[in-house]
Amino acid sequence: MAGIYIHIPFCRQACHYCDFHFSTNLKTQGEMVKSIATEIRNRKDYLNEPVKTIYFGGGTPSLLNVQQLHHLLQTISDNFKVVDGAEVTLEANPEDLTLEKSKMLLASGINRLSIGMQTFDETKLQWMNRAHSSTEARKAYENVRKAGFKNISLDLIYAIPDHDQSAWETDIKSITELQPEHISMYGLTIEEKTVFGKWEEQDKLVQVPEDEAANQYLYAIDYLKDSGYIQYEVSNFGKEGFYSRHNNAYWAGVPYLGVGPGAHSFDGSSRRFNVRNNARYIKAINEGLSFSETEILSETQRLNEQILTQLRTAKGLDLETFEKSSGKSLAQLHAAFIDEMRQKELIEIEDNCLRLKPLGFLVADEIALRMFFPEE
Repeated sequence: MAGIYIHIPFCRQACHYCDFHFSTNLKTQGEMVKSIATEIRNRKDYLNEPVKTIYFGGGTPSLLNVQQLHHLLQTISDNFKVVDGAEVTLEANPEDLTLEKSKMLLASGINRLSIGMQTFDETKLQWMNRAHSSTEARKAYENVRKAGFKNISLDLIYAIPDHDQSAWETDIKSITELQPEHISMYGLTIEEKTVFGKWEEQDKLVQVPEDEAANQYLYAIDYLKDSGYIQYEVSNFGKEGFYSRHNNAYWAGVPYLGVGPGAHSFDGSSRRFNVRNNARYIKAINEGLSFSETEILSETQRLNEQILTQLRTAKGLDLETFEKSSGKSLAQLHAAFIDEMRQKELIEIEDNCLRLKPLGFLVADEIALRMFFPEE
C-alpha cells in the first residue's frame, strides 16, 4: 500500500526556527491548489498500488479553505485507488481550528489532525513567533474534539533556550492532560538560514546544552509511558492503535508520491525532488516544463536508508531478515561497534533484532551512520 504527501507551501508568518519550504505571500494560494491538482493528475501512474494514507503537510495546510482541500482529495480519488478507511491527515495550526471549520474538515474526509502546539508557555510561543497563544491552542483542541475528531496528534518542542526542566515538565503534564491519541516531540534545532540561526551567529541565542536536552527527552519518555503512550519511533508516541500509518510507511520504505513545491517522492528505486520555489513550480506546471530532479538509488544507498529508518523505530532492525534480503551481515561487519554500543547501553539485541534503547534514540542518526555500508 502506498501513500500520498501534499505540500502546502504557505504560512501566515515565519516561525523563527523553521527552514521548511513556505511563503507568507498568500496571493497565489488558489493558483497553487490548481497547480497541485494538475500535478496529481499528471502523475497518476507513479504509484502501482492502492493508496492507504494521504498527508497534507507544509507550511500550514490548515490555511486552505475546506473547498480547496476537498478539491485536492477529490482529485486524488479520481486518479488513484484509495482504500476504504484510508488515513487522511492534515497538519494544522491552532488559530485555524474554529469549531465550524473543524466540523467541515471532518465532513470533507480529513480523519486525523496533527496540531502544532509546540509549548504551553506564552512567552516562548511569542519568542518563536508562533501565531497562537496557549489559550487558543487549548480552545482549538476543544473545538476539534467537539467536532468529532477521534484521532488527534499534538506537537511539542523540547530543548528550548531558557525553558528549564521545570517548564518542560509543565508542558509534558499539560499535553497529557488533554489526552490526545498521539504526541510528536522534537528537539529544537537551530538551522542556518532561519531567524534563530542568525541570532546564534550574533550571540543572541545559546542552544541548550546536550545533557540538559537529553534529560528533558528521557524524562518525557518515562512520563509518556506512565501516561499510556507507546514510543514507536524516536520522536513519536501513540496510544495503542493510533500510530501514524503514513509515517510508519515512510520508515518501512513503502513507495509514496509527493506533490507540491518542495515535495519528495519515492518509488522503491529512485527519489524525485520538486523545486522549492512557488512561482517556478506554478509556471512549470502551467507551461508543461520540468520542475523536479530524480536520483536513482544504488543498492548500497537503499540498504543504508533501510538501516537509517528502521533503527529509528521501536521495532528496530531485524538482522536475519536484512541479511537474507541483502546478502550482507551487519552483525559481522560491525561486530566491534555493536559490542561497544551494547556495553554503553545504547542498543540491545533480542530475537536477532537490533533495537535502540532510550539513550540510543538520542544519537540514533550517528549510530546508523556508523553502521552504513560503504559505496562500492
